[in-house]
Amino acid sequence: MLKGKKILLGITGSIAAYKSILLVRNFVKEGAEVKVIMTPSAKDFVTPLSLATLSKNPVLIDLFEENTWANHVMLGRWADVMIIAPLSCNTLAKMAHGLCDNLLLATYLSATCPVIVAPAMDEDMWFHPATKDNLEKLQARGNTIIPVEKGELASGLEGDGRMAEPDHILAHLINDFFFVKDLSGKKALVTAGPTHESIDPVRFVSNHASGKMGVAIAHELAKRGAEVDLVIGPSSIDVNISGVHVQHVESAAEMFEACIEKFTIAHIAVMAAAVADYTPAQVSKEKIKKNSDTITLELVRTKDILKSLGQKKIKGQVLVGFALESRNEKEYAISKLQNKNADMIVLNSLNDEGAGFGYDTNKITIFEKDGNQLTYGQKPKQQVAKDIVDRIVNMLYA
Repeated sequence: MLKGKKILLGITGSIAAYKSILLVRNFVKEGAEVKVIMTPSAKDFVTPLSLATLSKNPVLIDLFEENTWANHVMLGRWADVMIIAPLSCNTLAKMAHGLCDNLLLATYLSATCPVIVAPAMDEDMWFHPATKDNLEKLQARGNTIIPVEKGELASGLEGDGRMAEPDHILAHLINDFFFVKDLSGKKALVTAGPTHESIDPVRFVSNHASGKMGVAIAHELAKRGAEVDLVIGPSSIDVNISGVHVQHVESAAEMFEACIEKFTIAHIAVMAAAVADYTPAQVSKEKIKKNSDTITLELVRTKDILKSLGQKKIKGQVLVGFALESRNEKEYAISKLQNKNADMIVLNSLNDEGAGFGYDTNKITIFEKDGNQLTYGQKPKQQVAKDIVDRIVNMLYA
């Protein structure tokens, strides 16, 4: 996500400066080019040599050093983003009031790139009215502030003021700053989870689906700018995702009705739910008693949601189905792709360890209507969702 990005990292005099080593490592690992500026007092907490080694660039501290001039104007123009982490209370005050007594401040004042800061200080300093005023000044000038976190502080106390963890800063940079919302303005329909087909008031026919894969796909679509309708069967997952509108259903019939209604305005439809293929022909109004050693249950076919949507699909819509198979996996997936008029089938195999129902990981093969076949290794379901949505975006804008 950061490949080719230019990041200018400013480090100030704070005990949290040790985290900057991990920040540089994470940025470089993600493919970014990193340059580091330190305030003179930051050298008391972390060595320039460590940062220079990790960033593969000289660490800059002074405007003038050994007859050279660090061009603070060009540094601020070179970077795609300037991040100051940790931001000490002292440097925060100087930034808020436009002081310029070191290279870091000179670069900040001349930077044309966006600036993100991650404060770090003790709790009493964090809640001081002067600090609040200084943060408001920075924010009013267009700077982004990554909130402090709660935990053990340098004073030995517990409270607010810890600099955000390096992983959280990296996630903020990827998800909120550099992330391309390539599905802005698009509407998506996603199904997830199992369905429950009632036998009587207390019993039902179902399967082991958890809903994790469908929820992960809904999350990824929303993160990339889509407005998502998630139709989810009975599941223990508490879905609270910005941009995702949730409709809970119980049965295959309820899921069918919801999908038929929402598909008309959807650009994308991903049928990830494990919808029951059969439902009891009759539902007892009373609990069935154990009056005999055996019971005969007549089942009838449910309506095929994917096939029905495939019949209604118009140009410009992308329809994705799932196939969970235990034998002849490829043949069944290709047959489903053709017979349901889908644009893409995502195949899971019950023969793959760590894939299928209930796992936090998955292993998939994607079959596309133009003949493409893409196989992916086992990954966490959120990363699998990204792979699937990448292919949807490629197909949507082809």
